[in-house]
Amino acid sequence: MSFPPALPRSAAPHIPLDTRAPIETPEGIDLILRPAGLVPRTLAFTLDLLVRALVMGGLFIFLSLFDKFGMGLSALVLFLGTWGYMVLFEVLNQGRTVGKQIMGLRVVHDDGTPIGWPASLTRNLLRFVDMLPFGYFLGAVSCLQHPTFKRLGDLAAGTLVVYCDPPGVRPTLPHALPLIAPFALTLDEQRALLGFAERQASLSAERTQELAAILAQPLQVPADQAVAHLNGIARGLLGPT
Repeated sequence: MSFPPALPRSAAPHIPLDTRAPIETPEGIDLILRPAGLVPRTLAFTLDLLVRALVMGGLFIFLSLFDKFGMGLSALVLFLGTWGYMVLFEVLNQGRTVGKQIMGLRVVHDDGTPIGWPASLTRNLLRFVDMLPFGYFLGAVSCLQHPTFKRLGDLAAGTLVVYCDPPGVRPTLPHALPLIAPFALTLDEQRALLGFAERQASLSAERTQELAAILAQPLQVPADQAVAHLNGIARGLLGPT
């Protein structure tokens, strides 16, 4: 029984793994962005509509007290609320409108840099194209077809809506008196000591002693003092905190 020849690896289509978008910054740093799909973006947009409706509704009621002058200001408020709300928040609030901030989203350029005025204006002015022929039909179709869920405005502006990953919290080191290693440590040795100290809280006492004994051998530290000595060197490597 024979099998058909496998396709060459180069013929396989490039499909983002787990809807992640890897990019490389001009400084050569690799970043992984998580594009937001249609559902969270729709919820964010709905929240923004509610915020604008509440704010503009209150302003319209107040401005109605000023007769014709109030009507003129109401038209200005309607224009700014419709077209300026998204742009101002995206540029001045790190790519986040109120709805996006609640949903944990933000808008960035394709290279991961913060969105600027030209890109924000482009993606928001083209919303009327995404709304054709009704609702957000074209925008929804574009989102569902694109590998990183871009609507037409994003394609034209070179922008991407991504999840805001919370900043990582560095594990705290055990309390110990800072010590200096008896000899210069290589970068890998420093990483090993810091990794041991940071992971210590998740290890059992037996495993902690076992790893400490291994790491302490080059330092010629007795096994019963290994844990405290290694924690002290790790504290010394970090310096004042």
